[in-house]
Amino acid sequence: MENPSYARQGFALEMRELEHDLLEMGSRAEAMVASAVDAVTRLNTSEAFEVIQRDDEIDERDLDIENRCLRLLALQQPMASDLRVIGTVMKMITDIERVGDLAVDIAKIALKIDKELGETGFIDLPKMGSIARSMFRDALESYVRHDLAIVEQVIAKDDEADQLYRELRDQIHEHMRNHPDDVVSASWLMLAIHHLERIADHAVNIAERVEFMVTGSTAHLTGGRRSQD
Repeated sequence: MENPSYARQGFALEMRELEHDLLEMGSRAEAMVASAVDAVTRLNTSEAFEVIQRDDEIDERDLDIENRCLRLLALQQPMASDLRVIGTVMKMITDIERVGDLAVDIAKIALKIDKELGETGFIDLPKMGSIARSMFRDALESYVRHDLAIVEQVIAKDDEADQLYRELRDQIHEHMRNHPDDVVSASWLMLAIHHLERIADHAVNIAERVEFMVTGSTAHLTGGRRSQD
């Protein structure tokens, strides 16, 4: 019969390895967002294609981490707190994978705007990207540190992201009215800022799951601080 202390040590080691790979997956997704935003800002088609090609890396890590979580649940005897950690990891990889997908969608928008000979410099897209990325980074950091203060910072910053989204949306509408020939490319740009706003929402999802992991409370998950579209 396996020594329980050895089993716990093995479980702890596997969890550390999972955490490492989870954070690496998150780092790659964030880098994709940064490159996608830059591709749209500068209409850099080569950078856009690079982001699109990196999507498979995120998908592969998503499946790998999910399978390892399921194996831990099947072969180990995780305690209640362990179950919350594993459940949080499985939820987080879904959000991270979706952030990677949104980065790819933003990169494709760069190609579409470039094809339309459009422009993007009339709004501060990098600012929106910076806010979404900082929220995403902080959400991952809250997981590493099990830090509820960081969780609250991420959730509070969502209001800033929403406000900037509304401001940029209004600027795009104004541009459409003044430059009707740019309506198609401006519409694609509108979609890009919507994708960034969704990335910020995924950061909030992660932060809220971390809060559940730390406290065991499901109040915000079932009642909600905010509604999701």
